Amino acid sequence: MELTIRDATAADRDAVLQVTLDAYTQYSEALPADRWGPYRSSILASFDKEGPIAKIAAIEDGRIVGSVQLFIGSDAAYGAPELGIAGPIIRYLAVPPEHRGKGIATALIREAVSRSVSLGAEWLHLHTSDMMASAVGLYERLGFERAVDADIMNGETLVKCYRLDLKAAAAPLS
Repeated sequence: MELTIRDATAADRDAVLQVTLDAYTQYSEALPADRWGPYRSSILASFDKEGPIAKIAAIEDGRIVGSVQLFIGSDAAYGAPELGIAGPIIRYLAVPPEHRGKGIATALIREAVSRSVSLGAEWLHLHTSDMMASAVGLYERLGFERAVDADIMNGETLVKCYRLDLKAAAAPLS
């Protein structure tokens, strides 16, 4: 099947949110109940919030099988200008378990890289935690490096910042 990457539309809202929930629900047991509820709520509110400059969907066989959002800066992404990230940040990269291992997440990251380069950005950032070990492995394989100066503490959880040097990104993402 052929994978198409395109902007998500308002008509895609429910499918994008379902895909995102399907991708992130596996963490509901790893998080305390008092943290999963707000996290789930933030996922459900993410599509409708102001802030992302792009909501990107991956389509396979006419169905949305993945998505990601692209923000400009830590203020727009997290309401945290103090992190000092002025360039692109990806959030809510989501591929449900049944669609993993087919290159969908990599294709979505490639699109975010392409859009970031077209904006003239030098770096692409993201935040994740050790709970998302397979995602961390993917990011590292694609050339993302730690950016500890922009780490965030969320309760007891260290949310690690990673960044990709967009000038050097072509090789790992090809």
